[in-house]
Amino acid sequence: MADYDPAWPVMAEAAMTELRTALPDTILELEHIGSTAVPGLAAKPVIDLMAAVVSLDTVEGATLGRLGYRRHFNGMEDRLLYVRERDERRTHILHVVTSASWPTRNQRILRDYLREHPADADRYAQLKREIAGLPGYSGRKTALIQELTDGARAERGLPSVPVWEKGR
Repeated sequence: MADYDPAWPVMAEAAMTELRTALPDTILELEHIGSTAVPGLAAKPVIDLMAAVVSLDTVEGATLGRLGYRRHFNGMEDRLLYVRERDERRTHILHVVTSASWPTRNQRILRDYLREHPADADRYAQLKREIAGLPGYSGRKTALIQELTDGARAERGLPSVPVWEKGR
């Protein structure tokens, strides 16, 4: 766990520029998501990006491979996941989703909510610091992430959906 680093948005923008240049006809939308996208929030120093495409079948794995992204299989059926590493340490995660699902993606909704609700971002940061390094780190965050995401979705008039997609 690391304190917020103002270099994270710069790193994200560089990666997004690289992806847009390499896949100009494939990527429709591309954003910095996750904790590194929330100013002031402590995070694991891994840049999460989310790209929207018309169809997951249009993603050029070879092109992403040339950029240092390798496909990561975790059983999720609604997205493609690519990981970029440097010196055997994860530096970037690219979530590729369909443009049809883009407006209601939990990751984007939660990011925006945390940006607008600093008290909840502080709650989340405190929990993350308390559980950093413990086994099952992601699972230990689930209840709070679900609570915050439900609140964020409710503000937008959207129903609650599980924060962990099928296969996780």
